[in-house]
Amino acid sequence: MPIIISGDKLVAITLYDLAGAEPERRFSPFCWRTKMALAHKGLRVETIPWRFTEKDKLPKPNQGRVPAIDDDGHVVHDSTAIADYLETRYPDRPSLFGGAAGRALTRFVQNWTETVLQPGLIGFVVLDIYRHAAPQDQAYFRQSREERFGTTLENVVKDREARLPAFRESLAPLRRTVERQKFLAGDAPAYADFVVFGAFQWARAISDFELLTADDPIAAWRGRLLDAFDGFARQYPAYGG
Repeated sequence: MPIIISGDKLVAITLYDLAGAEPERRFSPFCWRTKMALAHKGLRVETIPWRFTEKDKLPKPNQGRVPAIDDDGHVVHDSTAIADYLETRYPDRPSLFGGAAGRALTRFVQNWTETVLQPGLIGFVVLDIYRHAAPQDQAYFRQSREERFGTTLENVVKDREARLPAFRESLAPLRRTVERQKFLAGDAPAYADFVVFGAFQWARAISDFELLTADDPIAAWRGRLLDAFDGFARQYPAYGG
């Protein structure tokens, strides 16, 4: 499904976006960061569904993975590089970072997300990713992830109910922040929010295993981001609220 993020300036941006068996099911946490960043900038975007085994379909140069954008012939890959590019290329549009200090603090949030949050999340949803992957991707996904975990996908998730309370407790710093302010960035979202949101949207896109209780302030924060930019994140297939 191509998405058009409305803006008053026509910009030829194509985003290659990881998809499941259903072309509209998009589940990369890194691609979600980029989609939210593009929406924040108010840029017009067409997304192209891409699968794990379609490395030859990416624009060059590339790293064999997504996100990758083609902005009128300028190819940029990696979510961090894309965010930096958008901030530099479109300085007249809303800032993703709010200045040098905000950019530096965002790096901390990103490092926490990639070393704590996402490694914790995948232990709950990795089998669901396999089930939603395109048929041509399933063998690759199972082999590569089982090599990474040193066991079967089924074994990775078998005790997830027992591990859930400890995972929820590990989110205390995030919870304490968003119960006191609307977003990590304050009254309005910024790229730090999009980085963390991407992880939760990744899980929401492919798993009905609910990681958050309904009354968790993090769930309310996630809901505010789902409603952001005219609710475009809600347009994609997903589970839960």
